[in-house]
Amino acid sequence: MADNERSARLFRRALELIPGGVNSPVRAFRGVGGEPFFVDHAKGAHIFDVDGHDYIDYVLSWGAVILGHAHPAIVRAVQDAAERGTSFGIPNGQEVELAELVTGIMPALEMVRFVNSGTEATMSAVRLARGATGRDLILKFAGCYHGHGDSFLVQAGSGVATLGLPDSPGVPAALASLTITVPYNDLDALEQAFRSQGDRIACVIVEPVVGNAGFIPPVEGFHEGLRRITREHGALLIFDEVMTGFRVALGGAQALFGIQPDLTTIGKVVGGGMPVAAYGGRRDLMERIAPAGPIYQAGTLSGNPIGMAAGCAQLLFLRESDPYAALESRAAALVEALVGAARAAGVPAWGGALGGMWGFHFTEGPVRNFADARRADVALFRRFFWACLRRGVNLAPSAFEAAFVSLAHGDAEIERTVAVFGEAMEEATA
Repeated sequence: MADNERSARLFRRALELIPGGVNSPVRAFRGVGGEPFFVDHAKGAHIFDVDGHDYIDYVLSWGAVILGHAHPAIVRAVQDAAERGTSFGIPNGQEVELAELVTGIMPALEMVRFVNSGTEATMSAVRLARGATGRDLILKFAGCYHGHGDSFLVQAGSGVATLGLPDSPGVPAALASLTITVPYNDLDALEQAFRSQGDRIACVIVEPVVGNAGFIPPVEGFHEGLRRITREHGALLIFDEVMTGFRVALGGAQALFGIQPDLTTIGKVVGGGMPVAAYGGRRDLMERIAPAGPIYQAGTLSGNPIGMAAGCAQLLFLRESDPYAALESRAAALVEALVGAARAAGVPAWGGALGGMWGFHFTEGPVRNFADARRADVALFRRFFWACLRRGVNLAPSAFEAAFVSLAHGDAEIERTVAVFGEAMEEATA
């Protein structure tokens, strides 16, 4: 972009002080080339960079901002909480209120423990699964990303795929060997893994709708098969709903698909945009967590009053408004427009939407797993991304990420984005 001098200066300063100039790898734009822009402020469906550009935002803090940026209910809750103190390291009433909201909305979470990030939630859930079963192995699906814990950086998607690092240095081979990976949506491969090592597998952890290899929904019967197989072999089923929780439906993907996992991890939406996550599940499992039980996990800032207040405000708003049909209608309209523009330009494309979560791949569909996703035309995505950004539409800077809509995306934003998709596709394929 020609007039991004302030962002460029900030990035040069950041490169001297922060690894890669960013505090999370995908923000560095390695998946699309060029340099990132820096945000000045955001409101509703729009973000504004330090050089004065206005973008319709479909990143939305990676799904967390479901009501729109700086929603008045969230801002008031945060301001009120901050005036009473930013952190105590002592129990506060908002922890209990948010726990009541979460367990009331997601019945599979009979008890819940709040933490500060999705990675912390998934690491803790796996530790609990290992401690409860007395088994060491975990099973995940290729392309599913469960945070940057050592056990998960084996055939992970998202930023790892963008960087071309299927496994990260610093992960001991002995630890990586305790993670089994099979293709998503492949029950035959799952059955085979359990036939060979089922008595050693503590848990299966899964993104119920993949968002870290682009948007990939489950095929019919997949989750029912997961539930059956794990029960047959005494392994726990963990739904990683850090992205899908309260996003694809109020009760998350487990409500949408009618599946009751043993453990669930949540994040993003549950914190109202603040750094909040949680793990929870069956009471008999959660009572093994210290201090109720012997499995240790702790966090100084867990249950932070500001994050709890923001989470309560957001979940109450969602519970009362039930916006999911409207969100899915807007997301589906975007997918239809984008896929239509691609096909009109002679480019194969496939996409889908659930609730306020959506995505696409520049490849023939359907896309059922990470191997399918990796066949997508990444070079075309890069050109398309920049053509959209120049026209004021912000997508995730990676071909392997889902996108999102918020309640603030009205008819004007959707209509403008549809027009941009058509123009950007013409430019990207010229």
